[in-house]
Amino acid sequence: MKRFNHLGESTRVPFDDLKKTINLPKTAFPMKANLPQNEPKMLERWEQMGIYQSIRQARKGSPTYILHDGPPYTSGPIHMGTALNKCLKDFIVKSKTMAGFDAPYVPGWDCHGLPIEIKVDKELGGKKLQMAPSAVRAECRKYAQKYLDLQRTQFKRIGVFGRFDRPYATMTPQYESVVLSTFFSFYENGFVYKGLRAVYWCMHDETALAEAEVEYENHTSSTVYVKYRLLDDPSQIDAALRGKQVSTIIWTTTPWTLPASMAVAFHPDEEYVAMESGGEVYIVASKLANEVAAKCNLPDPKSLAHFPGRKLERLNFQHPFLDRKVLGVLADYVTMDTGTGVVHTAPSHGAEDFITGMKYGLDATSNVDEKGILRNGLPEYTGKRVWDANQPIIDLVRSRGALLHTEKTEHSYPHCWRCHNPVIFRATEQWFISMETPMPCGADASSAALAKQASQHDTLRTRTLSEIKKVKWDPSWGEERLSNMIETRPDWCISRQRVWGVPIAVFLCEGCGKPLNDKAVNQKVVELFRKSGADAWFTPESDGILPAGTQCPHCGGTKFEKETDIFDVWLESGASYLALVDDEPSYPWPSDLYLEGGDQYRGWFQSSLLCAMGTHQTPPYKGVVTPGWTLDEKGQAMSKSRGNDVDPVDISSRLGGEVVRLWVASVDFREDVVGSEALMQRVGENYKKIRNTFRYILGNLGDFDPAKDAVSFENMEGLDQYMVRQTAAFAEEVRKAYDDFAFHRIYHRLNHFCIVDLSAFYFDVLKDRLYISATKSQARRSAQTAIWRIGEALTRLLAPIMTFTCEEIWQYLPKVDKREESVHVSLFPSAADILGSSAISAKDARSEEDWTALRSVRDEVLKALEEARNSKLIGTGLEAQVAITASDPVYSLLQRYADQLRYLFIVSQVTLAQGSGNGTSGVKVEVKKADGTKCERCWNYSTHVGEDRDYPTICERCSAALKALESEKAQ
Repeated sequence: MKRFNHLGESTRVPFDDLKKTINLPKTAFPMKANLPQNEPKMLERWEQMGIYQSIRQARKGSPTYILHDGPPYTSGPIHMGTALNKCLKDFIVKSKTMAGFDAPYVPGWDCHGLPIEIKVDKELGGKKLQMAPSAVRAECRKYAQKYLDLQRTQFKRIGVFGRFDRPYATMTPQYESVVLSTFFSFYENGFVYKGLRAVYWCMHDETALAEAEVEYENHTSSTVYVKYRLLDDPSQIDAALRGKQVSTIIWTTTPWTLPASMAVAFHPDEEYVAMESGGEVYIVASKLANEVAAKCNLPDPKSLAHFPGRKLERLNFQHPFLDRKVLGVLADYVTMDTGTGVVHTAPSHGAEDFITGMKYGLDATSNVDEKGILRNGLPEYTGKRVWDANQPIIDLVRSRGALLHTEKTEHSYPHCWRCHNPVIFRATEQWFISMETPMPCGADASSAALAKQASQHDTLRTRTLSEIKKVKWDPSWGEERLSNMIETRPDWCISRQRVWGVPIAVFLCEGCGKPLNDKAVNQKVVELFRKSGADAWFTPESDGILPAGTQCPHCGGTKFEKETDIFDVWLESGASYLALVDDEPSYPWPSDLYLEGGDQYRGWFQSSLLCAMGTHQTPPYKGVVTPGWTLDEKGQAMSKSRGNDVDPVDISSRLGGEVVRLWVASVDFREDVVGSEALMQRVGENYKKIRNTFRYILGNLGDFDPAKDAVSFENMEGLDQYMVRQTAAFAEEVRKAYDDFAFHRIYHRLNHFCIVDLSAFYFDVLKDRLYISATKSQARRSAQTAIWRIGEALTRLLAPIMTFTCEEIWQYLPKVDKREESVHVSLFPSAADILGSSAISAKDARSEEDWTALRSVRDEVLKALEEARNSKLIGTGLEAQVAITASDPVYSLLQRYADQLRYLFIVSQVTLAQGSGNGTSGVKVEVKKADGTKCERCWNYSTHVGEDRDYPTICERCSAALKALESEKAQ
């Protein structure tokens, strides 16, 4: 590097030669991520190395942690909601794995059900009518498999790990056999019955619906007030009514149900009034009398008598247009908030109506078919769909002189949650699981008396409510929400009148219609399903299951037919963990966690709980976590029809799957979350900042071999010790946030750590030491050791979230002995890993206090330097000399660190002066031009530039560094 003239005198060293002596960052780790192009290559690498299997092997024998996957429906590609769901699960599984657990993840898919069958129906058209059920099921299977394969690819594209080569699917033979076995657990223990009940019915899809399949939307109905004439002697009610023409007035928002009207219901304890108007007497609830009189245009109503509703029980009224007597009945569900306080009762078209009908022996025959068409009635409405029949029936009531008032009412009404059409109640024969059946007594029932006592009070409903309290609900309101649903839900209607699903594989007696319940036969059907799948029920293969001579235990009949109804898909998905444990017997009962959206309280959380109670008498989960909804920036739910959806597949192809994952980590998922193109772009910008942090680290580790060059903690520079300890504290916070599933805390803490603690402070200060010091100097190796430990820690800590990037970084970090092939096989770093020894305390109160104060003073200096730049006093900070006046204890602190201050403040000189008084306030900073000449190598100003004849243009520090470099080369 020295240059000599012909007289042997040394001269100025050329700038290019000096530049070569600076340790500038060097790394092949690219600044531009090119995520859309590089992530698929990473996926190929993981596929080749069998990443999921490698993780499982590495954690073999460790404590287990089971997050059980709720199965998405296979009817289309993934959306932001499913991406949020799967990324959250992936964060949890990966963080548990890196915390040392054996945390397998088996993704699942819900493959049966109405949406698939309807779409296949559209594809098949009229051809379906000529096809056998097994052929239709084969088409449904192909459709479901297509979207299972698509979703599997899309989930893997956003970095989700799992047993994707062998997921669970509700349409596999093994799974279908477990569904049937779950049903038989209920059936053989007396929970199941088949009977006529009024159930929700979707006319559009032509099937019964469970409570969980109904949602409420606004609906406009025709409300009618109709007169029912009393046929019995009114003096039975009150003597004041003797000889009067008496009627009651009912009201209903479903005029189409009037042909099925079998009773009028009164509240037993509410007061009713008989009011006379225009020569007729009308009975209505006293609380509503004035409102009814006004609506029905009853002039000058006069009260004749008041009496409780129970006085009207079993009186007979005349149907308004049919030759039928209508019975007066009592019902606690009659309300006084609107209407007349008198409700017409159609047992075939209302859940409460049906129960009342059973109590009073009323006919519950439904004359509305599966398409919602009225049958067996008067010509005015027969053959019309229910909504179309409303007006003809209103006109009919008017023509008979029974219509007192009609109006349009907008109200909340049940709709099918799949097709979003309004539903009706329809009395049909269905299969049910009773919520009131006594539970089998537990092992602690020490005597028959105790067992009997327990069975009287311990029903499926009460036991389930008790067990809900033992689950950890996150958010905590989940416990009350599910408890309320279980407490008020009716018996579970588990049958559906469709083809694509698991059939209720029970033989029915042709003579009496009652089902056969034979454990041996049931087990043979389960074995058939396990071997050949549920499709076998629709083929001759199942015909030979019944032994010859099998007799019906009810009527002695010997001829049987097969039930053709299928199970409610919620019973199918509710058996999912049962099916998984059947497939993986080593998995513990219960699972550790279920995670799904809030709609699953009425769905999967509830059905899983009931299935588990019927088979294990305990919940299938220890904990339940509920994310919020995914909304647009206006707070509206995302949907393709609205055009406000953000496609995670599209984001992955343009910005990268890592951006989708970081977006998930950035939001507090327990609240409703916002997703938008603008938000994804902002997350993408933050990703670049994080990536640049890692690039700085890797760029300064090109010549660092941890085995040879690492400096022990005790010998590290004070600033390096402080930042390594800060990293250990950061790691502790991150680990705690993973345990709390608070991924948004990790995201925001990471941004602060990378931008404020590292980039704006530590790395800014460190550049001088890393670039200018001799390559192998203790000071530089100390800095390298610190950033290596920080880089190692961050890469491991962030791997569950930044799955692709941390794996990429892992390949560029300095090699160490016995390093795992993938970061995802490694463990989270301990404090000892970060500090380099378990003997080092992760906290040092004195050091923490010192550096917090020094950083505070640094902030004041940087403000003063900025003002000096703005006033053109200086250009860069290295042109400055800073004079600081401070009182104790700050002055004494600055004195102790005096030789580090110019590097901390990135100026050329610092002078200190003690001010008067005590306290931490009152630090005064004065900026002036630095003394001396600018060093051509480090650009610091020094009064010693030129003193070294060998290097006349550089400062004393650089002169020493160059001599050290020459010594290194000579060795």
